[in-house]
Amino acid sequence: MSSMYVDVVSATESLYSGEAKCVFAPASTGELGIYPKHMALLSVLKPGEVRIETESGIHSIYVSGGVVEVQPDAVTIFSDTAIRANDLDESKALEAKQRAEEAMANAEGEKDISATQAALAESMAQLQMISKMRGKKI
Repeated sequence: MSSMYVDVVSATESLYSGEAKCVFAPASTGELGIYPKHMALLSVLKPGEVRIETESGIHSIYVSGGVVEVQPDAVTIFSDTAIRANDLDESKALEAKQRAEEAMANAEGEKDISATQAALAESMAQLQMISKMRGKKI
């Protein structure tokens, strides 16, 4: 079976580096499904789950957004913040959601609103991923 090389990198560390059968990533226009020999592509990512399917199973990584670069035999994902699914902390995500909702209520001006919407989207994406891992809906 054909495979491709995948790198997922945050600002502080490499979270995954190795071969994969396919990758799914949360592009700004919808989920991307990337398979070996995919055409070259550069896309912006929104907060959400990156799933990397390998011979040994599925690796799930939360990304806060970023960029995905696709070449026929390689996929590179760059994100300011990336966290392995098993390392997500529900209490921290709930606190971040609450802070973002409070900030949204007090936001003044377009810049404040945009920043609080981004923070809320990130915390909601983390909570959705945690719920998915536990098999429940939020």
